[in-house]
Amino acid sequence: MSDSTTHEVTLLTRAGCGMCDRALDQLRVICAEFGIEPMTLDVDVEAATDPGLRAEFGDRLPVVLLDGREHSYFDVDEIRLRTDLGRLM
Repeated sequence: MSDSTTHEVTLLTRAGCGMCDRALDQLRVICAEFGIEPMTLDVDVEAATDPGLRAEFGDRLPVVLLDGREHSYFDVDEIRLRTDLGRLM
């Protein structure tokens, strides 16, 4: 992060994951309120260079990371994410 007002929201996902697609749609709406574009990382693709990522998170996707830390998994915790993004801004 380059400064204290820029935050990173990342969705850990994998191809063919319907829950992941729904989570990304939710994240796009929430993040737009804060001027953030959520990123995605496919844990299966990333496993080629970071096998630990899939080992840690691969069995409970989707996982939302806020500034690199786990924020929620399976479902986007919309209220908590909005609160945390608002608090961090």
